Amino acid sequence: MNVEPAVQAKLLSIASVDNELNRLAHRRRTLPEQQEVDRLQAERASRKDAAVAVEIVLDDLDRDIHKIEGEIEAVRQRAQRDRALLEGGSVGSKQLTELQHELGSLERRQAALEDDQLEVMERREASKADHDHAGAQVSQIDEQLGDATRARDEALADIEVAEGRCRSDRETLVAALPAELVDVYEKQRERSGIGAALLQARRCGACRIELDRGEIARITAAPADAVVHCPECNAIMVRTKESGL
Repeated sequence: MNVEPAVQAKLLSIASVDNELNRLAHRRRTLPEQQEVDRLQAERASRKDAAVAVEIVLDDLDRDIHKIEGEIEAVRQRAQRDRALLEGGSVGSKQLTELQHELGSLERRQAALEDDQLEVMERREASKADHDHAGAQVSQIDEQLGDATRARDEALADIEVAEGRCRSDRETLVAALPAELVDVYEKQRERSGIGAALLQARRCGACRIELDRGEIARITAAPADAVVHCPECNAIMVRTKESGL
């Protein structure tokens, strides 16, 4: 294939644009702002799980408190009935003794239940503090996540603007080249990622390998408008004054 040297040189501009598109694609894949969003989302999920676990504990403690309150109320009502019988004066001596004994037992039972209630309520208070702390942490992370998401979106928007500009520039450059040359360039770029590069000081700009004297002699002998390829990577080697040939 033969193409005017000035036209071949335009491949370097396309290659530069393609390199920038590759750089932008890599940046999109490894965006620090996205990594921060991912980290905060994982941390939020962990904190949320911790808050839910404490909520379950609180529910259990509330059930325990409700159960103890019911038992205390039942003991109080039984004690009230016994006292009413004692105060009525209509019971015999044997029943009187039994009622007095039962009242003593009920008082001890009530005291024990009230101690249990106090202990459970203290545990609930501590768990409530843990729950409030976990909720505050989730809220704090939500704020951080919101900021990180906005920063990520702004970074992605910048990348999209840059990509759009590069694609527009690329279309303009490609339109000015022969279709056959573009086809060769695109196929090589698909194979190795680089379609064309500058031949500079006996070194291929694509694979960075220095050519031996035989290859340099072959390239030097080729017509100026001949499209030459690197013998190692097959990229189109564009010859300019920097090539030193």
